[in-house]
Amino acid sequence: PGEVYDNLYKRFNPVKFNAKEWVSIAKAAGMKYLVFTSKHHDGFCMFDTKHTSYKITKSPFKRDVVAELAKACHEGGIKLGFYYSPPDWHHPDYRTENHARYIKYLHGQLQELCSNYGRVDIIWFDGLGGKAEDWDSENLLKMVRRLQPHVIINNRAGLPGDHDTPEQRVGRVQTHRPWESCITICRQWAWKPDDRMKSLNECIGILVRCVGGDGNLLLNVGPMPTGEIEPRQVARLKEIGAWLKRWGETIYGTR
Repeated sequence: PGEVYDNLYKRFNPVKFNAKEWVSIAKAAGMKYLVFTSKHHDGFCMFDTKHTSYKITKSPFKRDVVAELAKACHEGGIKLGFYYSPPDWHHPDYRTENHARYIKYLHGQLQELCSNYGRVDIIWFDGLGGKAEDWDSENLLKMVRRLQPHVIINNRAGLPGDHDTPEQRVGRVQTHRPWESCITICRQWAWKPDDRMKSLNECIGILVRCVGGDGNLLLNVGPMPTGEIEPRQVARLKEIGAWLKRWGETIYGTR
């Protein structure tokens, strides 16, 4: 129930979260960039926004995860991206007669994400089903590009953006426009105990087919409630990295 779900943050305390460790794992996997969920559809913010108290800094954890991860990415040489969901099931003005107020809230949060955390390389919207006018996307994207001129923006805010985002499948061969498949390492986006994990062969097969179709792969990993990435997933990521160390010239920078 909403009443229960919306209060879970009062117990949220991922005490073993270590941003440097996450970046180290990403690098060991051969990854060149990282996209972090700053706010999902449920409206809970993983950063210290001034626009709501429904955020991680009001949880027992109290720390700004986005700030720590941004610092670790910048220091570790991994490009940084933020996933942000324009839909928001928690905000009182969302999809009401006061939706204009919600749009102001959304723009305010993107301004924070693009102003407070140094260089941001990717903004990854997840507003599937929404139209550009639902988020005033014309002005939203202008603001994002003004604050982060080199940023790459995906196609999920009602506008084409810079690249396509086939989900849970390898995209078709497409050389006229960039694309990136977003695919989970297990079955679910969020962590689930004993979720079936893809084999090394499956992961490599997906990566090779993405690159062979002129695309990129965004491989999703859902952290555990402790803030750690599950050890067996870390092991799989490192196996992918070992494969890339040997065969990376067939993947990186290829068309």
